[in-house]
Amino acid sequence: MRETQAKTTLLESRLAESQTQQAALEALYRDLAPSRDEWALTEIEQVLVLASQQLQLAGNVQSALAALQLADSKLQRLDRPQFAPLRRALARDMDRLKAVPFVDVQGLGLRLDQAIASVDALPLALEERLPAPPAPAPPQNEASWRRFLRSVWQDLRQLVRIENLDRPEAPLLSPPQQYFLRENLKLRLLAARFDLLFRDQVNFRADLGAVSAWLKQYFDTRSPQVQSFQTQVKLMQATDMGAEVPDLARSLEAVRLLKLAREKPLR
Repeated sequence: MRETQAKTTLLESRLAESQTQQAALEALYRDLAPSRDEWALTEIEQVLVLASQQLQLAGNVQSALAALQLADSKLQRLDRPQFAPLRRALARDMDRLKAVPFVDVQGLGLRLDQAIASVDALPLALEERLPAPPAPAPPQNEASWRRFLRSVWQDLRQLVRIENLDRPEAPLLSPPQQYFLRENLKLRLLAARFDLLFRDQVNFRADLGAVSAWLKQYFDTRSPQVQSFQTQVKLMQATDMGAEVPDLARSLEAVRLLKLAREKPLR
C-alpha cells in the first residue's frame, strides 16, 4: 500500500507538471499568434507595394497578378475570419488585372533592341549602286584612233548615270547628315521602347510612325533589309495596348486598415 501510494503521489506530481507546461505553451501560443498575423500583414503589404510599383513603372500586369495570388494563398493558409475583407479586395483587383489584354512587353522590347542595332546597316536611297554593264569586246584589227575614241566614250559614260525612280527624289545627304539621320532614327526607336514600358500607345505609335516615314524618305525601300525593317515596324505599330492598367489601391487600403485595427488595442 505504501509503495502504491508513493507511485500515485509521483504520478500526480508529474501530471501537475505536465498541466503547468501545457498551460505555459498555450499562453505562449496566444502571445505569438497576434505577432504571426502582424508579420503576415506586413509581408503582404510589402508584396502589394512592389506589385503596385511594377504596374506604375513598367506596366507589368503578369508580375502584379502573380504577387496578388501569392498574397491570397498566404491568407488562405492563415484562415482568419478577420482577413475576409482583404481577400475580397484582392479578388476584385485580380479580376481587374485578368481583364487587361496581354501585351508582350519583353518580346516587343527585344524586337526594338534588335531594330536599334540594325539601323547602321540599312542602305540609304542615294547609296544604291547598279551593276556596271559589261564593256563590248573591241573588234579585231581595229584602228588605233578608233580604239582611242572608244576608250574615251566609255570613260564619259561612267561619269553620268540615268535612273528612273518610282518615288520622289531622295535628298542627297552629306556624311555628317547621314550619321545624324541614323542616330535620330535610333532615338525614335528608343523613345518607342520607353513608351512601351509606360503603355503609352499614342506616343508609341507616333514614334514608330516617324520611323516608318523616315525609312520611306531616306532609305532604299527596294533593299530586303529595309523591307524587313519596315515590316517589323508596322507589326509593332499595330500592337493594341490601349486598355488602362488598374491600380491596387483597394487592396493596399484594406491591408493598412487591418494593420491599424490591430495596432489600436496595443495602444
